[in-house]
Amino acid sequence: MSLLLARKAAQAELSDDLHMMRVLMLVAISGKWKGKRKIKGITKLAKMDFLLRYPNCLNIAIEKEGKSLSQFDVEIKDHEKFTIESKMIRFRYGPWDGRYRRWISLLKAKGLLDVYTEGRTVIVESTDLGQKFVEDLYDSEVYKDQYLRATAVVKTFGGFSATKLMGFIYETFPELNNMRWGDEIEL
Repeated sequence: MSLLLARKAAQAELSDDLHMMRVLMLVAISGKWKGKRKIKGITKLAKMDFLLRYPNCLNIAIEKEGKSLSQFDVEIKDHEKFTIESKMIRFRYGPWDGRYRRWISLLKAKGLLDVYTEGRTVIVESTDLGQKFVEDLYDSEVYKDQYLRATAVVKTFGGFSATKLMGFIYETFPELNNMRWGDEIEL
């Protein structure tokens, strides 16, 4: 890998915009699919984002549920199967990125998300502006693949509770069970 390419990859990973776009897509598409523009719990959002960030894991998870990415018009390109630019960390409850609260706060500040609690659960909900923004991304050739993948994640796993999704991920990717907390996930 050239030094320039390595710098660009690092720059993309450190950019909040790419990560916020994925988070917003998952929440907004959840609303489009279930009629509720919200995801209950940051942990559930993180697990869904894990599948979106790691295309090779998404493919395995979708197949385990008896589906195919092709039914969502999603294709994983060869270079995506073997290189992962985005790192997540092994955390107590599975894959996690310590920046979720930051991204959610930034999206709220931009008027794209609402955040509130129901009991002890943090609810993340897209606003009308957030919904419109994500719908516009579908029409963009740059983000259409990501939109279709987010749709596959939401339609397949959006109905799972956070606990069920966490269990599914541990069962599907047992290598996560042997990692120490704080290790970077490389699947």
